[in-house]
Amino acid sequence: MHIAMGVSEFDLANVPTVVTIGNFDGVHRGHQFVLQKTILQADARSAASVVLTFDPHPALVHRPGTAPAMLTGLKDRLELIAAEGIDATLVIDYSLEFAQLTPREFIETYVVGTLHAVAVVIGRDVRFGKDNCGDLATLQELGAEFGFDVVIVDDFGAPEGGERWSSSVVRQLVFSGEMIAVTALLGRPHRIRGEVVHGDARGREMGFPTANMSQTSDGMIPADGVYAGWVSVVGGARALQKMPAAISIGTNPTFEGQQRRVESYVIDRKGLELYGEEVIVEFEQRLRPTLTFDSMETLIVQMNEDVERARLLLR
Repeated sequence: MHIAMGVSEFDLANVPTVVTIGNFDGVHRGHQFVLQKTILQADARSAASVVLTFDPHPALVHRPGTAPAMLTGLKDRLELIAAEGIDATLVIDYSLEFAQLTPREFIETYVVGTLHAVAVVIGRDVRFGKDNCGDLATLQELGAEFGFDVVIVDDFGAPEGGERWSSSVVRQLVFSGEMIAVTALLGRPHRIRGEVVHGDARGREMGFPTANMSQTSDGMIPADGVYAGWVSVVGGARALQKMPAAISIGTNPTFEGQQRRVESYVIDRKGLELYGEEVIVEFEQRLRPTLTFDSMETLIVQMNEDVERARLLLR
């Protein structure tokens, strides 16, 4: 997939395109439905399929103090979009200045002027332009004026009578640690990505050396607790080799910790060193909530039980 970080990097000049527009946070099954619809429409028109998305998320610009946690960082979002088979993605730097564009200016500059769209695939609830004043009717009027079709996707592919697939629903489930339900909505396990950094080494002292994720890792962190999941290294000889893991999220209350951490014990891999590596951590299932233990000995007993449950579940 061709990735353009801004208009100047978009190199499909004068190629007709079918475009879909959105944030695509999480790239859940509803998003995947839209992306596949975009590809089908592009194939039918002998055009390139293109995603027009934004970074940072508009909510982080307009409501920096109250914006919801992002399910995915930009790297993962682009990888997941590419995995659907999209030809190109144009990432627009979202700013307060950009937000002042009228609906007409946005369509004329980006959708028509840059992307040469012959069709736009979009949901009925589309809003765009300054103060979100543009809607589906606005887009259809501009399509008639500039010569592109508007292809409507209803409810992002949600089953009849079922809850609408949305990033908000996925966030609520991740926040609650309901990872089986999250996997059903995403079509894959939820994941975070970041660098492995040094921790307190308590896990190593107890016989469970862990890979500690940086505090600047991308992706929404699930509810505190212990999870069965996977760790994979980005790049190098071990690239994306999924290794089973027991993953702890929390502040380590037994040791009166203060900082919330994500720590992964890779199962049955002795001598594994991941410091400084960029890794992806995926969450399959929550095994239990965070508990406080009376002693290190009782904690070690519980950790052994957690690891065995994770081993069996992931096998």
